[in-house]
Amino acid sequence: MGGWYTIGILAGVGAAFGMLAAGLVARFAVAAVVAAAAGAVVGLLVFGWPEAIAGAVGGVLGSLGTAPVVSGALRRGGTRGGTALLVGIAALVAAALAFVPVVGYLEAAALPVLGRRLRRREPERHAGLRTLARD
Repeated sequence: MGGWYTIGILAGVGAAFGMLAAGLVARFAVAAVVAAAAGAVVGLLVFGWPEAIAGAVGGVLGSLGTAPVVSGALRRGGTRGGTALLVGIAALVAAALAFVPVVGYLEAAALPVLGRRLRRREPERHAGLRTLARD
């Protein structure tokens, strides 16, 4: 197929690493570093430098998009283990879909957009409303 195909695969697999890392680790920064390292190592060992860079970028973007979903689930009462399991299953599906041409690029680009959209839909909390609820 060509170099563009393998770069897309690693961008999607890196995004899946980012999803998995965000599901397992509470902090975005830690998840992004772990996912970027995993994507870069897999890309370098299997293909080469361009794929390693795509895997690292995909890892950061995947964790950026998944972090709001995980934090929202935990804030609403989800357990850490259950959330990690469900996000891990979604990461496996994302990794499998990365082997479809162009879908890996789309995953890496769409996850941060979806994460930002979910963050925007969250209701704001105001201190005055919490004091009224105590009555």
